[in-house]
Amino acid sequence: MSEFQQLMQGERPVVLDLFAEWCGPCKAMRPILQELKHRVGDKAVVLKVDVDRNPAIARTYGVQALPTLLILKQGQVVWRRTGVVDAGQLHQALQPFL
Repeated sequence: MSEFQQLMQGERPVVLDLFAEWCGPCKAMRPILQELKHRVGDKAVVLKVDVDRNPAIARTYGVQALPTLLILKQGQVVWRRTGVVDAGQLHQALQPFL
């Protein structure tokens, strides 16, 4: 099992940001995700995946627009949004899974 798969299947929830370097809204998510990571610390994994470098992951999660944000708990997608989401919304969506 790859390190990515281990993270996805782990006990801690995973906030997965599926992005591309050329995507303007994706760039706006960088400081938002940093703020979220600061808020939740080690209670959750915050992970960015470049869909251009990892097309299989993009296919696995059916990414059709960027950025796509997912929250996974033990491998299951429990929340999904497309577009820029502010840190407060992300934190609130993550709370039930911490």
